[in-house]
Amino acid sequence: MNNRLYDRRYLAGDEYTIADMISYPWTVGWEAQGQDIDEFKYFKRWFEEVGNRPAVKRGMGAGNNLRVDPSTLTAEERAQMRKIMYNQRAIAAPA
Repeated sequence: MNNRLYDRRYLAGDEYTIADMISYPWTVGWEAQGQDIDEFKYFKRWFEEVGNRPAVKRGMGAGNNLRVDPSTLTAEERAQMRKIMYNQRAIAAPA
């Protein structure tokens, strides 16, 4: 992304597009990935600019009130959550 942004304001050019909208949420975890954002000056500029857009702030905050701290759940509630989230199987496609 840094190389893509060195000569353009946004990922697809000079205008904010769906490319920026869909890419931004994937980038917010840079710190947890052990990245040093200061190594990527063009990405950092884009990240800060996009992250400061009012609509992006609203979108990133959507659903925050729905998050649950797993440490507050009983073992049964955690097991149910795991079953819902991770125990799904694909339906076989017709032959």
